[in-house]
Amino acid sequence: MSDEQYRQEIAHLARVELHTPDPDGTLWFFKDLLGMYETRREGQSVYLRGYEDPYQWSLKITESPVARMDHAALRTTSPEALERRVRSLQAGNGEGAWTEDEYGYGKTYDFTTPDGHHMSLLWEAEKYRAPEDLRSKILSRPSKKPLQGLPIKRLDHLNLLASDVTPMRNSFERHLGLRTNERVVDGEVEAGVWMSSSQLSHDVAVMRDARGARGRLHHVAFYYGVQQHTVDAAEMFRDYDITIEAGPDRHGITQSSFLYVFEPGGNRIELFGDPGILILEPDFETRTWTMDQIDTGTAIGGTNLPQETYFTYGTPPVPPEPTGDDAS
Repeated sequence: MSDEQYRQEIAHLARVELHTPDPDGTLWFFKDLLGMYETRREGQSVYLRGYEDPYQWSLKITESPVARMDHAALRTTSPEALERRVRSLQAGNGEGAWTEDEYGYGKTYDFTTPDGHHMSLLWEAEKYRAPEDLRSKILSRPSKKPLQGLPIKRLDHLNLLASDVTPMRNSFERHLGLRTNERVVDGEVEAGVWMSSSQLSHDVAVMRDARGARGRLHHVAFYYGVQQHTVDAAEMFRDYDITIEAGPDRHGITQSSFLYVFEPGGNRIELFGDPGILILEPDFETRTWTMDQIDTGTAIGGTNLPQETYFTYGTPPVPPEPTGDDAS
């Protein structure tokens, strides 16, 4: 499984399910402010997609007592790639199970990361077919750009918190074939890694959990494609009382423009202005940042990522967490 011909077998992040104690507020955030389309309701869940998301849904919102990520699913590049990746996970003594119970998706392998996150691999995905009134004249676009809010294009990437970053990196490299493009080290300890299987700067990132907790979410990111949109979104969020954590600015790590906010249910969301660096070199070498470079690594423009939230807050929350006033 270590052969280079089998390394790039993850296509992209296909879907994420978020739990929220404020389902009405969370849906308002994603539908009214970020312009996502609702495609289905079932029980306590609502299914959403951005106007350039290719499948029936990319985000599932489920009512729950606590904000958290239920699961995230990566799509492979082929049915054969799915089988190879599952065999590798199983050979690594990872516990998992085949399921087929999510709307719009077929055979799926559910597994748990070394830190306890619930993840899935899949190939079968039902492509979105827009009704006549939502069909775009731009043939590569699955649906029209909505006339509501400041619409995101699509789901982009996932950032996970972990009590220990290195086992996560080893597992994602070995079993999923991801490449570590950039990392941060604190002495001999890995504090963060940014990994991809494509030309993007990262599909999945993992950062050290300052609370020492396991299996938490740092953020889910949605893609705009234009840096100015993060500035426009910040103005919108100010007017509608959405807590802005940091930005707009540009990371040194990944070179991408960012805006971090908390949706009403408590999950951190990143609005991703542009893709940042594209990894075009097949022999790209991992860039390693050290803690004395962290200011440039986190924000080229000088934004200070707040210590009291950015490096400590995740979902589900663990005590002690900052108050709402502290998080603003």
